[in-house]
Amino acid sequence: MGKTTSPPGLQIRVITRGGDWLGPGKAAILEGIRDTGSIAAAGRAMGMSYKRAWGLVEVLNQMFAEPLVVSSRGGPEGGGAAVTATGLMGWAAPLAAAG
Repeated sequence: MGKTTSPPGLQIRVITRGGDWLGPGKAAILEGIRDTGSIAAAGRAMGMSYKRAWGLVEVLNQMFAEPLVVSSRGGPEGGGAAVTATGLMGWAAPLAAAG
């Protein structure tokens, strides 16, 4: 059986002082949240569970002094999520390089 390979390309990861990193995958969940206004919808679009998507958001928010994603609980008005200005800056560099 042949090995599946990715086409050659450039991937950039932003590494924080604590050793955490923000690469194309975490940038993609930020992009999905920005586009859909929902952590669950962004996760589904990436083929991941709601729990996994929430876990990534928690990790992302802990990596920086300011949160990258803010969310509100569902209810009569519905919940939602938004990428903050800090999150937009964090999302831009790895995604632009990967694109």
